[in-house]
Amino acid sequence: MAENQGPDGAVSDANETSHFLTVSSTDLDHAHRALTKVLSELDKILLGNEQVHQMLLVGILAKGHVLLEGQPGVGKTTLAKALGQLLNLEFNRVQFTPDLMPNDILGSHILQQKQDDDGNLDREMVFQKGPIFTNILLADEINRASPKTQSAMLEAMQERCVTLMGKTHKLPEPLLIIASQNPIDLEGTYPLPEAQLDRFLFKLQVGKVDRDVLGQLILSRRHGNPPIPEFSMSKDELLQLFNIVDQIFLPKPVAAYIARLVEASHPDFPDAIDDIKQYVSYGNSARAAIAMAEAGRALALINGRPSIGFEDIDAVAPHIMAHRLILNYKAGFDKVTGYDLVKKLLESTDKSELSLPSQISVS
Repeated sequence: MAENQGPDGAVSDANETSHFLTVSSTDLDHAHRALTKVLSELDKILLGNEQVHQMLLVGILAKGHVLLEGQPGVGKTTLAKALGQLLNLEFNRVQFTPDLMPNDILGSHILQQKQDDDGNLDREMVFQKGPIFTNILLADEINRASPKTQSAMLEAMQERCVTLMGKTHKLPEPLLIIASQNPIDLEGTYPLPEAQLDRFLFKLQVGKVDRDVLGQLILSRRHGNPPIPEFSMSKDELLQLFNIVDQIFLPKPVAAYIARLVEASHPDFPDAIDDIKQYVSYGNSARAAIAMAEAGRALALINGRPSIGFEDIDAVAPHIMAHRLILNYKAGFDKVTGYDLVKKLLESTDKSELSLPSQISVS
């Protein structure tokens, strides 16, 4: 089979190269400029936390769901609403509480009476759609709902549909669930089970802003109201961006690097680093590897590049891998987090599997 040199310098077969060539420079440049405008507007609407804005846009392009963790008042709701306005997507918000039931999110069947053509009265069960039938759903304080209600969202998050009374209802496309949880007030909360955490593409920490940003907020945001976006994207443009993301080239060396990262996250892996063996009970699943590839494609497009680089994987890996690591009790005692372990994992994992001199690195 004929071989060619890919955009990263790696040798690939003809089929892979032809896939790469389907991305035109015109489409790439147009997508890069549009996404730069979206990020610029997000940065103006919600000051500070630019990395969170970028990763949230990556989540949209990768068709994933995002879990935001931060104290109240850092702008999680404002960020989700602004994203819906910029992308012309329908937005719904659900405040999760202990008494919230699955039907309050998914929808329910209501008995309705109707009259047929002959004037006879009849009754039938009519499905009333719930708030999850939208493009962007903000699940506010998701960990306050019961495990029963939390698990009701699993099918919707993975299959993009809900099944009630034996009938499956397809959800709108695209569907992005942005869930928030408060790490401070833990009374009356139910930790998300591992199966649901694994459904989230990213877990992002929304931190506090510095005093310079606070000064700008005080001067420019009367009553906390954000500015109205000056730019919005049509739904057709967004669908075109999804198509371009699918055409971003994934070189074999980068794919192999993703596989090594996931493999090295397991404590029973022979070459796992000492911290992984000491603090991790279970490593990442294959879903994490797929998530890194898709998120890497989206980040490469945002940066205006036709192929994924190692730096894209390094940027998205902490937000994908950390919440998927199941830590043991030793990690709690030593105050070791998933982010700490992923950082060490990235530092210790060889990118190229080449025996390069210490002064040469691969980026």
